[in-house]
Amino acid sequence: MKTLKEIYAYRHMIFSLVKRDLRGRYKGSVLGFLWTFINPLLQLGVYTLVFSTIMRTGIDKFYLFLFVALVPWMFFSTCLSGGSSCILVQQDMVKKIYFPREVLPISYVISQFINMLLTFIIIFLVIILSGIGINAAAVLYLPVIMIVEFILTLGIAMLVSALTVYFRDLEYILGIISMAWMYLTPIIYPVDFVPEKILPIFNLNPMMPIIVAYRDILYYKQIPQMGTLLHAFLLGIIVLIIGCFAFSKLKRYFAEEL
Repeated sequence: MKTLKEIYAYRHMIFSLVKRDLRGRYKGSVLGFLWTFINPLLQLGVYTLVFSTIMRTGIDKFYLFLFVALVPWMFFSTCLSGGSSCILVQQDMVKKIYFPREVLPISYVISQFINMLLTFIIIFLVIILSGIGINAAAVLYLPVIMIVEFILTLGIAMLVSALTVYFRDLEYILGIISMAWMYLTPIIYPVDFVPEKILPIFNLNPMMPIIVAYRDILYYKQIPQMGTLLHAFLLGIIVLIIGCFAFSKLKRYFAEEL
């Protein structure tokens, strides 16, 4: 509770860091903030070309099937790999002034979350242009799964940002882990493609029910099953607890390690 009160007391610092990150992300580039939309569209184009033309999957409107899962995954993977260095990047601040260190991963995840929300504008435009339509009742569950993913991602960011202070190579290892994790998550293929005998192992992947829920809402136009939402929520809470516990233990010696 003490930590939560401290974080709330420093909420203006969080807002300031988020604003600075959003403003400075594409500073100096010609297209600027448009990269928020261009980057996922370029990835979508590459994956669609490969899996719709070269390695055909036979999935109807595969570009949409992929896009509604790819954008949430990009938010998660960015926080996994990029979030690991959020303490290192602000090391001068950590060494010179006091503030709850949790502010740094929290502000980083919030800025990436806002970036994902903006990209969802493109998702809805693609859905409308595709003619597939929207189920308004199902879309009401979209904020729920977004919050669940935010909880999970924050837990991951807390954990990896603290560990990277002590083990700098983790920042590079996580890039490989992120790539492998993507192919172990049903993003470019449906859950039905996973052999039944290894499905229990896949269910341990905290991103699996989240991706399934996003796809149910936006691609299949159906309300996600309560079991899927509960599964995602429980895994997210477990990861957040682990991340917060590890961070609270490791943050004491950040200044010395930096």
